[in-house]
Amino acid sequence: MDPDFLIVGGVAALLGAIVQSSVGLGVGLVATPIVTMLFPSLMPGTILVVATVLPLATLAQEARHAELRGLGWAFGGRVAGTPLGVWLVAAVPARALGIVIGFFVLAALAVTAWSREVPRTPRTLAAAGAIAGTTGTASGIGGPPIALLYQRESGPRVRATLALFFVAGCLLSLVSLAAVGRLPIEQVTAGLSLVPFVLAGFFAAGPLRRYLDAGRLRTALLIVVGASAIALIVRSLV
Repeated sequence: MDPDFLIVGGVAALLGAIVQSSVGLGVGLVATPIVTMLFPSLMPGTILVVATVLPLATLAQEARHAELRGLGWAFGGRVAGTPLGVWLVAAVPARALGIVIGFFVLAALAVTAWSREVPRTPRTLAAAGAIAGTTGTASGIGGPPIALLYQRESGPRVRATLALFFVAGCLLSLVSLAAVGRLPIEQVTAGLSLVPFVLAGFFAAGPLRRYLDAGRLRTALLIVVGASAIALIVRSLV
């Protein structure tokens, strides 16, 4: 593995893991722009591997808090949205795709941030899952749609629910990309090489988790969602 990738990608994965281990998502926000700009041939598989491994650490600690009922509808939507994401990777220029996804996330953020409560119904959960399947497979950033639906829940509920969704969804995306020949072994190897950095970030995030769980999680989550959208737009314009 390229030493430059291990240093740069490792630091990005470490910081992203600290963010995601605290608010429920964020490894894609930090690591995706950096890996895409400096090592484009390693995307999106590298981040999908990382995004599969990190939630397993969260589940080992907080699995009992996951909301299983709603996830069934969300994952059904993810199954439906993943093929579209695979098609977009092959058919749509990456810059145009990133800009569209980024502005869509910002619009959803604006609508939900000022509403009293975002209803979690089979329809909204399935729709969020479908969008997450599309954007996650195409860009490595698939957490915001689901995170916005759970923004008013407790920290452990948000993190555990998102973690379970990420594990199942990222595995589906990886299998789908591999099935159409869009997952080179180099991307898988690169993702696995970042696992030690991811686990270090998870354990380093302990104090921050406790701080945010004291009534500060929703604000942090909305900031991370907005930052992920802006980062995706900027990355696509550069």
